[in-house]
Amino acid sequence: MRITHYRYNAFLVEEGGTKVAIDPGQNFYIFDFRSLIPEEEWPTITHIVITHGDPDHHWQSDRVAEASGAPVVCGVGLTKTENGQTLVIDPRGKELTSWVPFDNLHPLDVGDSITLEGVTFETVRAVHGPIEVSLLGFKIRKTPGPGERTGLGAIGFNLSIGDKTVLNLGDSLLLNDWDGLQPTVLMIPIGGLGQNTWTMDVDDALQAVEQIDPEVVIPTHYNVPFLWKKKIAVADDQDFKRRVEALGKKCCVLGAGDSVTV
Repeated sequence: MRITHYRYNAFLVEEGGTKVAIDPGQNFYIFDFRSLIPEEEWPTITHIVITHGDPDHHWQSDRVAEASGAPVVCGVGLTKTENGQTLVIDPRGKELTSWVPFDNLHPLDVGDSITLEGVTFETVRAVHGPIEVSLLGFKIRKTPGPGERTGLGAIGFNLSIGDKTVLNLGDSLLLNDWDGLQPTVLMIPIGGLGQNTWTMDVDDALQAVEQIDPEVVIPTHYNVPFLWKKKIAVADDQDFKRRVEALGKKCCVLGAGDSVTV
Protein backbone atom coordinates (compact mmCIF):
# COMPACT_ATOMS: atom_id res chain seq x y z
CA MET A 1 0.00 0.00 0.00
CA ARG A 2 1.31 3.43 -1.02
CA ILE A 3 0.21 6.51 0.94
CA THR A 4 0.85 10.07 -0.23
CA HIS A 5 0.19 13.13 1.93
CA TYR A 6 -0.64 16.61 0.57
CA ARG A 7 -0.75 18.83 3.71
CA TYR A 8 -3.71 19.32 6.03
CA ASN A 9 -5.60 16.00 5.93
CA ALA A 10 -5.40 15.30 2.18
CA PHE A 11 -4.17 11.83 1.21
CA LEU A 12 -4.09 9.35 -1.62
CA VAL A 13 -4.13 5.70 -0.52
CA GLU A 14 -3.21 3.28 -3.32
CA GLU A 15 -3.36 -0.50 -3.37
CA GLY A 16 -3.46 -2.40 -6.67
CA GLY A 17 -6.04 -0.67 -8.87
CA THR A 18 -7.60 1.18 -5.92
CA LYS A 19 -6.85 4.86 -5.28
CA VAL A 20 -8.74 6.46 -2.39
CA ALA A 21 -8.70 10.25 -2.03
CA ILE A 22 -9.17 11.49 1.53
CA ASP A 23 -10.26 15.12 2.03
CA PRO A 24 -9.54 16.69 -1.38
CA GLY A 25 -9.38 20.27 -0.14
CA GLN A 26 -7.60 23.44 -1.16
CA ASN A 27 -4.45 25.36 -0.26
CA PHE A 28 -5.26 28.83 1.08
CA TYR A 29 -1.78 30.36 1.00
CA ILE A 30 -1.19 33.56 -1.00
CA PHE A 31 1.67 31.87 -2.84
CA ASP A 32 -0.22 28.62 -3.51
CA PHE A 33 -3.97 28.50 -4.19
CA ARG A 34 -3.93 25.07 -5.82
CA SER A 35 -5.82 21.90 -5.04
CA LEU A 36 -4.12 19.90 -2.30
CA ILE A 37 -4.42 16.71 -4.36
CA PRO A 38 -2.98 17.56 -7.81
CA GLU A 39 -5.50 17.80 -10.64
CA GLU A 40 -3.60 15.28 -12.76
CA GLU A 41 -4.48 12.63 -10.14
CA TRP A 42 -8.22 13.28 -10.21
CA PRO A 43 -9.27 11.07 -13.17
CA THR A 44 -7.57 8.00 -11.69
CA ILE A 45 -9.20 8.19 -8.24
CA THR A 46 -11.55 5.28 -7.45
CA HIS A 47 -13.07 6.41 -4.12
CA ILE A 48 -13.49 9.74 -2.30
CA VAL A 49 -13.78 10.26 1.47
CA ILE A 50 -14.77 13.56 3.12
CA THR A 51 -14.29 13.79 6.90
CA HIS A 52 -16.06 17.19 7.24
CA GLY A 53 -17.02 20.35 5.40
CA ASP A 54 -14.18 22.80 6.09
CA PRO A 55 -12.63 24.15 2.85
CA ASP A 56 -9.21 22.59 3.45
CA HIS A 57 -10.97 19.20 3.44
CA HIS A 58 -13.92 19.62 1.06
CA TRP A 59 -13.23 22.46 -1.43
CA GLN A 60 -12.42 20.28 -4.46
CA SER A 61 -14.50 17.19 -3.65
CA ASP A 62 -17.23 17.78 -6.23
CA ARG A 63 -14.66 18.49 -8.96
CA VAL A 64 -12.70 15.35 -8.09
CA ALA A 65 -15.94 13.36 -8.15
CA GLU A 66 -16.86 14.75 -11.55
CA ALA A 67 -13.41 14.05 -13.02
CA SER A 68 -13.22 10.52 -11.65
CA GLY A 69 -16.82 9.27 -11.41
CA ALA A 70 -15.81 7.80 -8.05
CA PRO A 71 -18.27 7.09 -5.22
CA VAL A 72 -18.21 9.69 -2.44
CA VAL A 73 -18.44 8.67 1.23
CA CYS A 74 -19.08 11.23 3.96
CA GLY A 75 -20.86 11.68 7.29
CA VAL A 76 -24.61 12.25 7.37
CA GLY A 77 -23.93 15.56 9.13
CA LEU A 78 -22.51 16.92 5.87
CA THR A 79 -25.84 16.35 4.13
CA LYS A 80 -29.52 17.26 4.26
CA THR A 81 -32.60 15.93 2.48
CA GLU A 82 -34.74 18.33 0.50
CA ASN A 83 -37.71 17.32 -1.66
CA GLY A 84 -36.60 13.69 -1.40
CA GLN A 85 -33.07 14.44 -2.64
CA THR A 86 -29.91 14.15 -0.53
CA LEU A 87 -27.74 17.26 -0.81
CA VAL A 88 -24.22 18.02 0.39
CA ILE A 89 -23.04 21.36 1.76
CA ASP A 90 -21.62 23.31 -1.19
CA PRO A 91 -17.82 22.86 -1.13
CA ARG A 92 -17.27 26.52 -2.03
CA GLY A 93 -20.50 27.96 -0.66
CA LYS A 94 -20.81 30.53 2.11
CA GLU A 95 -21.70 29.11 5.51
CA LEU A 96 -24.89 26.96 5.28
CA THR A 97 -26.63 28.89 2.51
CA SER A 98 -25.93 26.54 -0.41
CA TRP A 99 -26.38 22.78 -0.84
CA VAL A 100 -25.64 20.71 -3.95
CA PRO A 101 -26.33 17.17 -5.25
CA PHE A 102 -23.51 14.64 -5.66
CA ASP A 103 -23.71 11.60 -7.92
CA ASN A 104 -22.92 8.24 -6.29
CA LEU A 105 -23.09 9.65 -2.74
CA HIS A 106 -22.99 7.45 0.38
CA PRO A 107 -23.61 9.33 3.66
CA LEU A 108 -22.88 7.28 6.80
CA ASP A 109 -23.67 7.75 10.48
CA VAL A 110 -21.35 6.79 13.34
CA GLY A 111 -21.10 3.00 13.52
CA ASP A 112 -22.21 2.47 9.91
CA SER A 113 -20.18 0.66 7.28
CA ILE A 114 -20.33 0.13 3.54
CA THR A 115 -18.29 -1.79 0.98
CA LEU A 116 -17.81 -0.14 -2.41
CA GLU A 117 -15.77 -1.74 -5.17
CA GLY A 118 -13.55 -3.70 -2.81
CA VAL A 119 -13.06 -1.03 -0.13
CA THR A 120 -14.91 -1.16 3.19
CA PHE A 121 -15.58 2.13 4.98
CA GLU A 122 -16.41 1.96 8.69
CA THR A 123 -17.17 5.15 10.60
CA VAL A 124 -15.94 6.22 14.03
CA ARG A 125 -16.94 9.22 16.10
CA ALA A 126 -14.96 12.42 15.71
CA VAL A 127 -15.44 15.83 17.33
CA HIS A 128 -14.05 18.96 15.69
CA GLY A 129 -12.81 21.59 18.15
CA PRO A 130 -13.05 25.38 17.86
CA ILE A 131 -10.77 26.96 15.24
CA GLU A 132 -8.45 29.66 16.52
CA VAL A 133 -6.16 31.68 14.24
CA SER A 134 -4.17 34.86 14.99
CA LEU A 135 -4.09 37.35 12.10
CA LEU A 136 -2.95 40.99 12.17
CA GLY A 137 -2.91 40.99 15.94
CA PHE A 138 -6.49 39.72 16.20
CA LYS A 139 -7.52 36.27 17.39
CA ILE A 140 -10.21 34.71 15.19
CA ARG A 141 -12.18 31.91 16.83
CA LYS A 142 -15.00 29.86 15.33
CA THR A 143 -16.80 27.20 17.32
CA PRO A 144 -18.62 24.21 15.77
CA GLY A 145 -22.27 23.88 16.63
CA PRO A 146 -25.82 24.03 15.27
CA GLY A 147 -26.06 26.45 12.39
CA GLU A 148 -22.28 26.69 11.97
CA ARG A 149 -20.21 25.61 8.96
CA THR A 150 -17.03 25.03 10.99
CA GLY A 151 -16.41 21.30 11.47
CA LEU A 152 -19.71 20.39 9.82
CA GLY A 153 -20.30 16.66 9.54
CA ALA A 154 -17.13 15.66 11.39
CA ILE A 155 -16.58 11.91 11.36
CA GLY A 156 -13.65 9.49 11.18
CA PHE A 157 -13.20 6.61 8.76
CA ASN A 158 -11.55 3.21 9.08
CA LEU A 159 -10.81 1.97 5.54
CA SER A 160 -10.16 -1.70 4.80
CA ILE A 161 -8.28 -2.33 1.56
CA GLY A 162 -7.03 -5.86 1.00
CA ASP A 163 -5.43 -7.05 4.25
CA LYS A 164 -4.67 -3.53 5.55
CA THR A 165 -6.72 -0.93 7.40
CA VAL A 166 -6.25 2.84 7.45
CA LEU A 167 -7.87 4.92 10.18
CA ASN A 168 -8.26 8.65 9.47
CA LEU A 169 -9.75 10.72 12.29
CA GLY A 170 -10.17 13.99 10.39
CA ASP A 171 -9.88 17.07 12.63
CA SER A 172 -10.85 15.55 15.96
CA LEU A 173 -10.29 16.19 19.61
CA LEU A 174 -9.26 13.24 21.80
CA LEU A 175 -12.07 10.73 22.44
CA ASN A 176 -12.30 7.44 24.31
CA ASP A 177 -14.30 5.82 21.51
CA TRP A 178 -11.24 4.55 19.65
CA ASP A 179 -9.83 2.06 22.16
CA GLY A 180 -8.34 -1.05 20.56
CA LEU A 181 -9.16 -0.29 16.91
CA GLN A 182 -5.67 -1.53 15.89
CA PRO A 183 -5.47 -0.27 12.29
CA THR A 184 -2.44 -0.91 10.13
CA VAL A 185 -2.05 2.86 9.65
CA LEU A 186 -3.32 5.70 11.84
CA MET A 187 -3.55 9.21 10.35
CA ILE A 188 -3.86 11.57 13.30
CA PRO A 189 -3.95 15.37 13.69
CA ILE A 190 -1.36 16.89 16.05
CA GLY A 191 -1.73 20.64 15.42
CA GLY A 192 -4.12 21.55 18.23
CA LEU A 193 -3.29 24.50 20.45
CA GLY A 194 -4.24 22.89 23.74
CA GLN A 195 -7.44 23.48 25.72
CA ASN A 196 -9.57 21.58 23.19
CA THR A 197 -8.75 23.89 20.29
CA TRP A 198 -9.12 22.69 16.68
CA THR A 199 -7.73 19.15 17.01
CA MET A 200 -5.60 17.03 19.27
CA ASP A 201 -2.18 18.43 20.12
CA VAL A 202 0.95 16.27 20.38
CA ASP A 203 0.21 15.09 23.94
CA ASP A 204 -3.41 14.18 23.14
CA ALA A 205 -2.37 12.45 19.91
CA LEU A 206 0.15 10.32 21.80
CA GLN A 207 -2.58 9.26 24.22
CA ALA A 208 -4.75 8.34 21.22
CA VAL A 209 -1.91 6.28 19.72
CA GLU A 210 -1.73 4.28 22.95
CA GLN A 211 -5.51 3.74 22.90
CA ILE A 212 -5.77 2.80 19.24
CA ASP A 213 -2.62 0.64 18.99
CA PRO A 214 -1.75 1.02 15.27
CA GLU A 215 1.30 -0.38 13.50
CA VAL A 216 2.18 2.86 11.66
CA VAL A 217 1.38 6.47 12.60
CA ILE A 218 1.25 9.44 10.21
CA PRO A 219 0.80 12.89 11.80
CA THR A 220 -1.54 15.27 9.96
CA HIS A 221 -2.99 18.79 10.05
CA TYR A 222 -0.07 20.74 11.52
CA ASN A 223 2.47 23.37 10.35
CA VAL A 224 0.19 24.24 7.43
CA PRO A 225 0.17 27.53 5.48
CA PHE A 226 -2.80 29.89 5.59
CA LEU A 227 -3.16 33.22 3.78
CA TRP A 228 0.23 34.93 4.27
CA LYS A 229 1.29 32.83 7.29
CA LYS A 230 3.71 30.01 6.48
CA LYS A 231 2.64 27.95 9.48
CA ILE A 232 -0.48 27.65 11.59
CA ALA A 233 -1.48 24.74 13.84
CA VAL A 234 2.19 24.57 14.83
CA ALA A 235 3.53 21.28 16.23
CA ASP A 236 6.92 19.60 16.66
CA ASP A 237 6.64 16.55 14.40
CA GLN A 238 10.11 15.25 15.29
CA ASP A 239 9.26 15.26 18.99
CA PHE A 240 6.03 13.46 18.17
CA LYS A 241 7.93 10.91 16.05
CA ARG A 242 10.42 10.19 18.86
CA ARG A 243 7.65 9.71 21.39
CA VAL A 244 5.62 7.46 19.08
CA GLU A 245 8.68 5.32 18.37
CA ALA A 246 9.27 5.06 22.12
CA LEU A 247 5.90 3.30 22.23
CA GLY A 248 7.23 0.71 19.76
CA LYS A 249 5.34 2.11 16.76
CA LYS A 250 6.62 3.24 13.37
CA CYS A 251 6.04 6.93 12.69
CA CYS A 252 6.23 8.45 9.20
CA VAL A 253 6.51 12.25 8.97
CA LEU A 254 5.45 13.20 5.44
CA GLY A 255 5.88 16.57 3.77
CA ALA A 256 3.65 17.84 0.97
CA GLY A 257 3.68 15.21 -1.78
CA ASP A 258 5.77 12.71 0.18
CA SER A 259 4.86 9.02 0.04
CA VAL A 260 5.45 5.91 2.13
CA THR A 261 4.83 2.24 1.37
CA VAL A 262 3.42 0.07 4.18
